Amino acid sequence: MTKIFLFFSLLTGLSFNAKAQSPSLADSATYLSDVKKELMVQWPKNRTINLVFHGHSVPAGYWHDHEVHTLESYPNLVLALLKKQYPYAVINVIVTAIGGENAIKGQTRFEQEVLVHKPDVLFIDYALNDRFSDIGNVKEAWSKMVEAALARNIKVILLTPSPDQRLTILDPANPLEPHVQQIHQLAKQYHVGLADPYSQFKRVAKGGELANYMSHVNHPNRAGHDLIASEIVKWFTK
Repeated sequence: MTKIFLFFSLLTGLSFNAKAQSPSLADSATYLSDVKKELMVQWPKNRTINLVFHGHSVPAGYWHDHEVHTLESYPNLVLALLKKQYPYAVINVIVTAIGGENAIKGQTRFEQEVLVHKPDVLFIDYALNDRFSDIGNVKEAWSKMVEAALARNIKVILLTPSPDQRLTILDPANPLEPHVQQIHQLAKQYHVGLADPYSQFKRVAKGGELANYMSHVNHPNRAGHDLIASEIVKWFTK
């Protein structure tokens, strides 16, 4: 009887461990709990919360004709939305994005130009440009950045891409789709956050309204940046 009990206990333990170790997305209700608590602390016990946005031209603020609309682009729109929720918080938005860059290049400067800012939350948005590179090399670059951040106890939120109007994002064979799926997989693998504006852009594309969210062939306008910001802020809801 004792042997049978031990056998079933072992099976139960293995089953529990398998479930505990199975890849899954971070829980949006709890993943940033510590950060949200810090955002509610009032002076003189509060501290500056650093939000770092790493990526390409979209988080950098590029619109049409190479104009950079910093205050109308999603990192600063996130700041504005968070200040409504957390009026006592000191929030520092830091944009390390470079127009035209992909994750492979972004990873090479990650230590010197991103982690140096000591992010409380790090956002990575590269897929729009990553589609021109080998997807295996892209995965390696994303993985290295996520692992380096997690090693420093930094919370990470991965972003799916905004559209390029030269592509049909409703076509599952479009070149962005494999990168979108890979970002979902990486978020599950590392149990980090996922902001999914791509799914929302697909929703407006189904209604034939995608052009209303774009300032340029591959850069969102204010409505598009509002859409991205709203997906990010879901992670900070009290």
